[in-house]
Amino acid sequence: MTAKFHLPGLRYNYPLNMMLLSLKEKYPHYFRDNIEIASFFGEFPTSLWNGGRFSNGDQCDRRFVEEVVKSINTRGIPVRYTYTNPLLTEEDLADAYCNFCMKTADNGKNEVLVVSPILEAYIRKNYPGFTINSSTCKEIRGIEGVNEELKKDYGLVVLDYNLNNQFGELQKITDKSRCELLVNACCIPECPRRGEHYRTIAKQQRITLKNRRHPADKQIPVPGWHCEYGNCNSIYDIQEYKTFISAEDIWEKYLPMGFSNFKIEGRTADYFNLIDTYCYYLMEPKYRDEARLLLLMNLERSRVIRVSKPKPGNWQ
Repeated sequence: MTAKFHLPGLRYNYPLNMMLLSLKEKYPHYFRDNIEIASFFGEFPTSLWNGGRFSNGDQCDRRFVEEVVKSINTRGIPVRYTYTNPLLTEEDLADAYCNFCMKTADNGKNEVLVVSPILEAYIRKNYPGFTINSSTCKEIRGIEGVNEELKKDYGLVVLDYNLNNQFGELQKITDKSRCELLVNACCIPECPRRGEHYRTIAKQQRITLKNRRHPADKQIPVPGWHCEYGNCNSIYDIQEYKTFISAEDIWEKYLPMGFSNFKIEGRTADYFNLIDTYCYYLMEPKYRDEARLLLLMNLERSRVIRVSKPKPGNWQ
């Protein structure tokens, strides 16, 4: 069975993701057998409908959106929008930028992750060519709820990360092939503030977009976010969590059970952490170091990341 990986980023991670595809074509032996890059997920900042991660201070132009969608689709990979804002209203459905992004990708090849019933109904009516997936942001914790969700017209249902490694419960899922597992969740198990964080991101986004129309002296303060349970944990820190899914378990446990879709989070992760995460899950262990070095070298040569050299000093 093939392990299908869904990778983060349409904006910040776009250069890295395209380099990863090129690496897979040129050095296929670096990669584990029977893996597929099944989608790239995220938003083109800053999208009102977006959820899960906050991208502040950026807005992609028309040409960039069109080129990214075309480049990814040309490689046979879907773009998957994370339109999971839980606080959308009927008025928000008319958002010009989000509708432009939808129209740009409306070619029958792409997908949308949803939470809001209002947005889901709007997309089904106006953009029927998109595959609609149910987001982990719904926080469906019980297997009965998961099975009810699988009865609906979703391409995939992304499971709540707290179900990871609960094999007795996972075995009760009726259609494992349409479930997706978040393998590297950075939230602590049973995080009590996860839903609050999603709602705060929605508020931050809305205020940021309003501020684009206001002069400097009329800016609305954007609420901050701090989680006492930890933020930005690395691939090495989270291996202690009971919700962590190891690379070995994917092949030894999950694929034999019938699960084949795996999500790697990291839309706002730094490149160094994300590269190590990609290498951990996608590469043969003996080639991880070589793959990491090639990716970093190519990012530096392309000036996506910059290595500063010491400036000469004056001994006087």
